Amino acid sequence: MNILYIMYDQLRFDYLSCAGHPHLQTPNFDRVAAMGVRFSNAYIQSPICGSSRMSSYTGRYVSSHGAAWNGYPLRVGELTMGDHLRKAGMGCWLIGKTHMKADAEGMARLGLAPDSVIGARQAECGFDVWIRDDGLWGYGPDGFYDEKRSPYNEYLKAQGYEGENPWADFANAGVTDGQIASGWMFENADKPANIREEHSETPWLTDRTIDFIEQAEGPWCAHVSYIKPHWPFIVPAPYHDMYGENHVPMPLRHDVEREDAHPVYGAYMQNAISSAFQRDEVRQKVIPAYMGLIKQCDDQLGRLLDYLEQTDRMKDTMIVLTSDHGDYLGDHWMGEKELFHEQSVKVPLIVYDPRRQADATRGTICDALVESIDLAPTFVEAAGGKVADHILEGRALTPWLHGEAPDWRDFAISEYDFSATSVCVKLGLEPRDARLFMVFDGRFKLIHAEGGFRPMLFDLETDPEEFHDLAKTDTHQAEIDRLYGYLAQWGRRLSQRVTKSEDDIKAMRGKSGRRGILPFLYDGSEVPEEWIQKYVGPAPKRPD
Repeated sequence: MNILYIMYDQLRFDYLSCAGHPHLQTPNFDRVAAMGVRFSNAYIQSPICGSSRMSSYTGRYVSSHGAAWNGYPLRVGELTMGDHLRKAGMGCWLIGKTHMKADAEGMARLGLAPDSVIGARQAECGFDVWIRDDGLWGYGPDGFYDEKRSPYNEYLKAQGYEGENPWADFANAGVTDGQIASGWMFENADKPANIREEHSETPWLTDRTIDFIEQAEGPWCAHVSYIKPHWPFIVPAPYHDMYGENHVPMPLRHDVEREDAHPVYGAYMQNAISSAFQRDEVRQKVIPAYMGLIKQCDDQLGRLLDYLEQTDRMKDTMIVLTSDHGDYLGDHWMGEKELFHEQSVKVPLIVYDPRRQADATRGTICDALVESIDLAPTFVEAAGGKVADHILEGRALTPWLHGEAPDWRDFAISEYDFSATSVCVKLGLEPRDARLFMVFDGRFKLIHAEGGFRPMLFDLETDPEEFHDLAKTDTHQAEIDRLYGYLAQWGRRLSQRVTKSEDDIKAMRGKSGRRGILPFLYDGSEVPEEWIQKYVGPAPKRPD
């Protein structure tokens, strides 16, 4: 079996028609949901691109792998799904974005050449790279936002788009009165990108995916990672005007959220991106473009599904659709992501398993609390391997896919380290104290903040919109204490003993391979007679 692991960047869980969006029709996402299982309570392990992805790729929590924010290197030696899958006999390839930052210092210390096979895998999050493109090719005073070469830019040049950075001039720009109208500016979100639709980023990556499948030797896992619908919010015709102001929902926010707001939340509500999304004219331009980007993603997904069916590959290809985080889009007085409301921390997750054992669950919805780190062990099981559960902290979703009801987790965890942000500076925090933890049991959601702040608490049963922070008063201390107990339980997890599995340790016990008499004396075992004869008899004569 092969695995097509598709990630969309910044795709909200509720911006799909199968999840109930009132205007946006996504028939191809719905098509996969009808063939498989849609997980309605899937949570990421950090509401920021880089950390979330590193958790998905390692199958480990952020505080386990340590890559706590964008641009923080994943330490050399950290195992990823590529390492686990290759051990099980499956290749693991990247097509698109990872947001991976290599641990160059660690690689140099160990003498790992970046152009060696093992060095390249360490530098690319364990993937073999078919093509990598992180998608943001903006240029500023310090040079390009991403210092790597852009294969997409080279593609555009080959298609006749001129300039040093055609991404900025064509894919990420419209035209107004003969002048470039940059997609970085929200006021230009309603303009069509100055590029032929088939040459834009999403179709380009779809083409590269089909190229890969045609040439791949299986079994393989292909991580197809689209940059969209992540900002910049600009999309080519005909997607730029498919939706309008009449399709923009009222913002999900309440004045009570700004009354005695938690200091961290209050600071985020006041930052520049949140202030922008608090303006109606911004939302009325950006959200239709966001929907157009999703519609284009859905159409390109349809191309992939049609290709798999036409080449008879659907019967042996697992398909996974998900995201690295959501987008507030003005809800809760916020823009972007970075905190723990559902719009930010909850993501779509749809899994099609072609095996006959999954026939009974096709077209169903599973409301179990699942985490993005569950995908890595799921893939290992699909590859026929044994899950290294002393390393992988997620749990395979296979039982849910096959109609079973396993003993499952009681709570989900997400973490956020905001030490690199202006909010940390504004609050006067030391970097070590700029950390948030979410624990959610399916009803109550607790957010703990380091630095001496009070927690936040929401009851999603009585307040599904998460307007009312119950920790502002002392009426729910029992729930707060209970959730802190869960957080303490999680904090005591065994996360760093990664070189010996439970089976390894059990196999070591009681073995005769122990050296010398000392281990027998320490563990209370009966000392063998031959050892007594050797060490307890008459003393040998000492040389003069």
